[in-house]
Amino acid sequence: MRLNARPTVAWRLCAVALFALPSLGAAARPPASIPDVSHEAARPSAAWIRDAVIYEIFPRDFSPGGNLAGVTAQLDRLQQLGVTILWLMPIHPVGELHRKGPFGSPYAVRDYAAINPQYGMPADLHALVRAAHRRGMKLIIDMVANHTSWDSVMMRDPDFYKHENGRILSPEPDWDDVAQLDYDNPRLRQYMIAMLSRWVRDFDLDGFRCDAYVPTSFWEEARAALEQVKPDIIMLAEADQADLMVYAFDVDYDWALHGTLEQVIHGTAPASELTTTWRRESAHFPRGALHMRFSDNHDQRRAITRFGERAALAASALMFTLDGVPMLYNGMEVGDVSESTDPALFERVPIYWESGSGHLRPWFTPFYQGLIALRRTHAALTAGELVWLHNSDEARVLTFLRRTSNETLLVAINLSSEPFSGEVRGAEGEFHDITPAAAQPPTPARARGVPPAVSLEAWGFRIYRATPGAAP
Repeated sequence: MRLNARPTVAWRLCAVALFALPSLGAAARPPASIPDVSHEAARPSAAWIRDAVIYEIFPRDFSPGGNLAGVTAQLDRLQQLGVTILWLMPIHPVGELHRKGPFGSPYAVRDYAAINPQYGMPADLHALVRAAHRRGMKLIIDMVANHTSWDSVMMRDPDFYKHENGRILSPEPDWDDVAQLDYDNPRLRQYMIAMLSRWVRDFDLDGFRCDAYVPTSFWEEARAALEQVKPDIIMLAEADQADLMVYAFDVDYDWALHGTLEQVIHGTAPASELTTTWRRESAHFPRGALHMRFSDNHDQRRAITRFGERAALAASALMFTLDGVPMLYNGMEVGDVSESTDPALFERVPIYWESGSGHLRPWFTPFYQGLIALRRTHAALTAGELVWLHNSDEARVLTFLRRTSNETLLVAINLSSEPFSGEVRGAEGEFHDITPAAAQPPTPARARGVPPAVSLEAWGFRIYRATPGAAP
């Protein structure tokens, strides 16, 4: 989803905050009643999905050429970074009628069956998919199924759209560059499922990231049809809507935790509120549901500008050590501060890749490489259960275990601007520090301790591994 105006951003942040309160719904959830699926199991997902690191790409801003070939040219670098699923923001032609800004929103799609000519030709997408697969990476594209541009080729059939008093509707008052599709129309469902299937069949795509506000029943139909084309795919839901996870989707956005994280870093909620949000989601969602953990994406201002450098890295440390699937938004790995949310979403604001070199932020790329390598090395970070631990300052510090039958890791993260020295409770046994050296920004040397006694610099974190035979 693209947010067309600051009021919509404010609405989403408000909705995220509301989720943290008892008996209120999640962000990005439509107001209609959602069935209780907490007693059900989430659909099983392949190991490559559970173990993944997702990398979101805005092709317009990603390279000097702003095209698909520019993505292909950076695949070696992305492979070295360690990401495994590439997610392309919408690659379709952008509508011109009621366009916002000089380039228009990529989420105002004119033709689902075509590629934006500014991005290249079908041959360029074929080349990108083949090159990604050769490097062991999957590739998915954004699918904006809720709405189209006003000059969409689908306007030839007005019955595809929602109407009120004889007029086609926009999904929201400030989304006046798009028109809302009507999934009560079975012909629309057939059209969209055929279109999705063609993309997978013709380009060997590995799945889709799917915009919010589309009925669950449609996605369940679409998933069944897509698996007939290619059984091993991933479906990523923008919404954090529990019933989507039973049959249709492998992973969803964790908007609720993101909203709580923002409150914690800005000092308006204690760090322990993240534990509360996590537990509430676990009780609400089907068992085993996978959530995408993120601190940055195209709907938000950059985390580095919202939080500051050190706090943004602490937020990433949390996202990469929690359960679920972590996501990087292009440019995070170099500390880029260029925006792509509105109004920049409707313009061209190239990533400043030089941010990660020279005297600016050269430690950002090694930081992410270190965290990703740690996830790849330790199965407890991808397949382990999460157990929250108490500590001596839960207003500022999070502590938890990630453990399997063969391994136990302890994570301690200081989500405040003041150093911490205290105890982790429930961390019996012997631990040794495995925090990647590359994942530590340059700071004055200081004793950091070993559980149960831990010292953390401001916005600092440590990861410990229990000595075999001494795990708690």
